[in-house]
Amino acid sequence: MNDSFQRPAREMQAAAPQGGADPKLAAASDAASAASPAQPGFFAIFPPIMLPMFLAVADQTSVATALPAIASSLGEIERAFWVVVAYLIANTIAAPVYGHLGDTFGRRLMMIVALSIFMLGSLLCALAPNIELLTVFRVLQGFGGGGLMTLSQALIGEAIPPRERGRYQGYLAGIAVTSNSFGPVAGGYLTQAFGWQSIFLVNIPLGLLATAFVFRIPPRQGDRRRTSFDAPGLVLFVFFVGPVILALEQLQRMELATLPWALGLLGVGIIAVVLLAWQERLTASPLIPPKLFHQPSIWRSDAMAAMHGAALVSLITFLPIYLRAVRGLSPAETGFMLLPLTAGIGIGSMTTGQLVTRTGFTAPFPTYGLIGATVGLCLLAFFIPYLSATQIAWALGGVALFMGTVMGVVQVTVQTVAGPRLLGTAAAMVQFSRSVGAAFGTATVSAVLFSLLTVTDRETAGLFGTVIERGPEALATLDPARQAIVQSQIGNAFHAAFFTVALFTAVATWLAWTMPLRRL
Repeated sequence: MNDSFQRPAREMQAAAPQGGADPKLAAASDAASAASPAQPGFFAIFPPIMLPMFLAVADQTSVATALPAIASSLGEIERAFWVVVAYLIANTIAAPVYGHLGDTFGRRLMMIVALSIFMLGSLLCALAPNIELLTVFRVLQGFGGGGLMTLSQALIGEAIPPRERGRYQGYLAGIAVTSNSFGPVAGGYLTQAFGWQSIFLVNIPLGLLATAFVFRIPPRQGDRRRTSFDAPGLVLFVFFVGPVILALEQLQRMELATLPWALGLLGVGIIAVVLLAWQERLTASPLIPPKLFHQPSIWRSDAMAAMHGAALVSLITFLPIYLRAVRGLSPAETGFMLLPLTAGIGIGSMTTGQLVTRTGFTAPFPTYGLIGATVGLCLLAFFIPYLSATQIAWALGGVALFMGTVMGVVQVTVQTVAGPRLLGTAAAMVQFSRSVGAAFGTATVSAVLFSLLTVTDRETAGLFGTVIERGPEALATLDPARQAIVQSQIGNAFHAAFFTVALFTAVATWLAWTMPLRRL
């Protein structure tokens, strides 16, 4: 067993400055822990945090389910994916903005602002007469939704003492998993029963209820000394996030015609992030404080969140394609097969949160959990052709249980090291890292699949692209013999895809293993 598991907290605190940690930030964190008020009751703090997060996560998955109906109603099906991408870009950009403003003006006020923007965007989306305006209103809705995610995480750090945060972060992870599972079901039912507009309109009463809960949170003063806003930093951040996410979306499609466009967007993003790093060193009140990334525990946690997002979202994205195209499962059977995956993440997260609160240990849990996930994914890559559907479901549940050890620990770590003055910004960077990691992971796995299929059979590669865009039903038009060959070739390519996902978790394992902060 790793001897760092038994390492006392005082040794880690003594070693922290030598590892690059900022003594001022550590002192602020210690002071915050010492000065923490008595822990509020569960029902006093959890509903105001839970419901906004539920809204933000469920909205993303429910809208994805309703896309065919939206495209059928408004036309221009080729532009329908912008409805999802626009929200993703706005959501990602909003995260550090709300983190910064929450640190300055107070998170309770900014949560009310985020809910108001989210509800206004939802109402306008329901009234949109065409796909262009719907995309614009989804941007507005995304600016609200990004705040809901970030502020929910930061409010845990503000209201709960460090030792207790693991338990609440585990609960939040459970809510996120439940929302991901609930969203497609609710989106499909509402769309069929009341039309696609209802998936946006339902956010209004839920948002009002969430606002009423938020008003129950006692107002707290932010850091009034940081009153200026880093407008140039925000502009450069937009020019970094927008082009990079668009480029990754284009690369995921693996079309040669879009490759120059994607590379150009990546170039714009790289230039913007270089200028952003220069700008943040010069300004007195940076949007993304560079000193956060001087902390080894913070940059490792952000990188681990990115790798975790890459692995998990890649699995959720491509497993349904594998199960439908290779195993021939129906959509209902595919959904049932993914239940152990979502349940395992939730159970693993809540269990890890309880263990962090009881023991004070943090990094050892994702260290060994990610080792288990990596081994499980490698075994799945080798043996999935020989497993029954039930065995695959159980294997996915086991992998997910191990992967559930990550996100709660990541949030607790960055919030503890950053201290109260930068708590919101630190929480936002975890959310940002996970979003970018998810986009990078799906693009990478898609590139691996397409490359191997192109080398094997160009026609199969083209069919696989059609499967991604139109769904696995695209294979139904083939004669049985050809369909069997295509299924076999796609199945072989998925071996490499699972190994790629295992590579993401292996990198995350190294990051967890070398994490300086291992106990609260």
